[in-house]
Amino acid sequence: MGNEGVTMYSPFRNEQGQPKSLDEVAYADLAQLKDLEEGFALEFKRTWNENVRAKIPKIIASFANSHGGWLVIGIADDNKTVCPVPKQSADFSQIFGELCRHHVSPTPRFDTRFIADPANPKQGAVVVQVHEGDFPPYVADGIVEIREGSTSGPALGSALVELYSKATKRKQEIREFCQRTVWYPADTPCTSQDSTTSEAPLPLFSLYLYRMGRRAADTPSRAAQESHVIAMRSAFAQQGMSCHVQHAHDSLIFRTSKGIPGSSVHSAIELFPDESMKLTVPGVMLDPHMQEEALRQISALDIEVPANALFIGATETLRRVTRMASLLDRYVRLRAISWTNYAVAYELENMAGVMLHAVLRNNRLPKPHSLS
Repeated sequence: MGNEGVTMYSPFRNEQGQPKSLDEVAYADLAQLKDLEEGFALEFKRTWNENVRAKIPKIIASFANSHGGWLVIGIADDNKTVCPVPKQSADFSQIFGELCRHHVSPTPRFDTRFIADPANPKQGAVVVQVHEGDFPPYVADGIVEIREGSTSGPALGSALVELYSKATKRKQEIREFCQRTVWYPADTPCTSQDSTTSEAPLPLFSLYLYRMGRRAADTPSRAAQESHVIAMRSAFAQQGMSCHVQHAHDSLIFRTSKGIPGSSVHSAIELFPDESMKLTVPGVMLDPHMQEEALRQISALDIEVPANALFIGATETLRRVTRMASLLDRYVRLRAISWTNYAVAYELENMAGVMLHAVLRNNRLPKPHSLS
């Protein structure tokens, strides 16, 4: 799940000839490797020992600096027969993760599975899928390695320039994505000094989740996008919330109520075809009575606050943000997507001079905090 539209090489195929994801690979599928040769995106290791262990960071970094690839440990280099390796006391994903954290910078994205032999679960093969890196170059022990046929070697000259350019382009894509695109009633259409807008802009909290590793050419099919909608509706239902969907130019907008002009302002989740997401949550403003009470209580503490100060209910706003964020977590789990596949950023809008207001239940005194 969560892989529709991804055009990444896989050495494994299902009965229909379609590429299998790492999660779908079974021990019997290892026999398919007999007809394949090591190359730009595939490497075999017969055994698991200290020599192989020392090469892991370099191999993973070289795949990440290229177009991704697969490493299979437990396959003979010469005749491609399966040579099971012993299962370790520690999980292989943990072992590989620690190796890369200590030897590769930045840490590349990869997934690891130990596929046990059904006849003897204490042995099996280790299959590693390395994703194409978004922020190269990935440096392994001070060296930038790239794939050169069935092996890896140092990147020089134009190859290094290309890697840095790729990272720069990716950062720009993320920067452009991390902007709110769902309109709210209190948005000010004019920012010039002669603007006559009198309504104070609504304080907003936005969370941006940019799906890494995807490209424009990876746009999923209509059926795949429908599965995204089903999963999001299910996430809302599991949270006990109603779900209304609006179609935008290049995304779907999910709300707990219909977006009708003049109606109450609600949170919104914007879901894109590649499963990047934007969450926007309005702050919960104090009603006029509570606003007046907050001003009175703060004045009693000899704290000077402007009469037109705006107050957000801290507890209520936090509860709303947490509830909506848990919706995204449910969706990601339903779609079997790893959180490591997302670049995450957040933004606070219209918060200048706004006071967070929480009431201590023991003595009812407010705890004001000003946001700039």
